[in-house]
Amino acid sequence: MSNSPSAVELLRHSLDIFLAKDMKGWSLLCDDDVIAEFPFAPEGSPRRLEGREALYGYLRNYPSVINVRSIPKLRIYSTDDATVAIAEWSASGEVLTNGNAYEMSYATFVTFKDGLIVNYREYWNPLAFIQAMGGAQF
Repeated sequence: MSNSPSAVELLRHSLDIFLAKDMKGWSLLCDDDVIAEFPFAPEGSPRRLEGREALYGYLRNYPSVINVRSIPKLRIYSTDDATVAIAEWSASGEVLTNGNAYEMSYATFVTFKDGLIVNYREYWNPLAFIQAMGGAQF
């Protein structure tokens, strides 16, 4: 029996790091060659990022734009593949650049290898995002 954390535990930990606004720490949870996909990203936002540095570059200023205060809904599921976990979650906070509320629901599919994220795919509502941002792109 392995004492390594499960994919569910690793995904839960990654969300704790995200909520702590530690984008560098979050990126260090990722493999050097991580693939991050945001299939519903609005026009002008990346839909695919390759590599830890690219992902960190995308996320590093996130806490200065959006203050996520809580994750009010969180359900994490294991799958028949021990390296994959799925989360249904929501974030609640404020857009710091305009004072708008930030309320977003996500579905996240994460694959781990050797305890690191190798594939991260996240679905969210681009219309709600654009509305919260006041029409601006992140």
